[in-house]
Amino acid sequence: MKLPDADERTAILDARRTMKMARSTHAYVRGNTAKFYEWLAESRAAANLPDGPAIWICGDCHVGNLGPIADARGHVAIQIRDLDQAVIGNPLHDVIRLGLSLATAARSSDLPGVTTTHMLEQMVAGYVGALDAPDGDDHGPEPDAVRTVKRRALGRRWRHLAKERLEDVKPEIPLGKRFWDLTAAERRGVDAVFDDAGVTRMVLALKQRQADDCVKLVDAAYWVKGCSSLGLRRLAAILDLGDERDREYALVDIKEAVKPVAPAAKGARMPGIPAERVVAAARALSPNLGERIAAARFLDASVFVRELMPQDLKIEVDQFNTEQAVRAAHYLAYVVGKAHGRQLDAADRAHWRKTLLSHRHADDAPSWLWRSVFELAGRHEVGYLEHCRSVAEHPARAS
Repeated sequence: MKLPDADERTAILDARRTMKMARSTHAYVRGNTAKFYEWLAESRAAANLPDGPAIWICGDCHVGNLGPIADARGHVAIQIRDLDQAVIGNPLHDVIRLGLSLATAARSSDLPGVTTTHMLEQMVAGYVGALDAPDGDDHGPEPDAVRTVKRRALGRRWRHLAKERLEDVKPEIPLGKRFWDLTAAERRGVDAVFDDAGVTRMVLALKQRQADDCVKLVDAAYWVKGCSSLGLRRLAAILDLGDERDREYALVDIKEAVKPVAPAAKGARMPGIPAERVVAAARALSPNLGERIAAARFLDASVFVRELMPQDLKIEVDQFNTEQAVRAAHYLAYVVGKAHGRQLDAADRAHWRKTLLSHRHADDAPSWLWRSVFELAGRHEVGYLEHCRSVAEHPARAS
């Protein structure tokens, strides 16, 4: 097939993003972080939200951005897996965005509204429980969907990663719908990424190889994936880290980092280079990911580079039943609470816990959380229907 040149990419990527976001309200929420922060800036309800401590937050804390992540030794834990929007900000934003994501996932699964109420209640219980013991592991029973994904993750090897991402176990990137050829300038840019000593050190350390071992670029291509990354530069590269007797390959993701739409706390001191901000956030929020990521330059762009591990998977919740949905809300909020709580001392955790539970009766979710999710869900439902109408009226733009 004819591969698009650089001038054709923007229109194609925009059309694909449009179609992905038209699949469901949940997909629309996942691909539209900006709308969440527009609400935060405009809504009267948002103006009265509690203030949390200024710590690193995900900034785009939806269900798809949580999942199994392996550390350098292959140990797997459920952690935050995408930190493009990460800033030092109000952790309440992560809590509300997770609540919105869970509510729209329940809506997409045709679960009743009462289930959403119980999910928000359990979400608060899980998050607060993590603040009580951020170094502990008492998150309650794992939902079936989480347990299944973790089991899959533990048994995966290079062949699984290669077949899933590259459609073959051969160390070769198949050009076509998912991968596009690079221009000559882009190929030189990829070479320069792996000339960066910080990048090669990170990759070699993950493979437990010596610092003076050779890192050879085998193949690279433009990678078309994800709603949020469509339109930004995204590349896949295969590295050869072995020799003829000890062949070993690594699949590496190169992703452009840009200024976040998530608002930072007043006076927050963060790295000014976007990729370095993402790396700093990963080390604070997701220890497994933090040791597998490095900042670099690709042509004129700031990029972060990470080796993809076979164990890295997404948790998909759009087919949950009521019991699984409620358990998932508790479990995933606990994961986020641990990421936040590790950054606070005991006194600050206790104060944040008290603030979170303000305006709460018995075991109900706090009124500010329910009002926020209710208003956001309505706003995104309207936005989703308008988005779908635009697709129907202008199908050529989305084809």
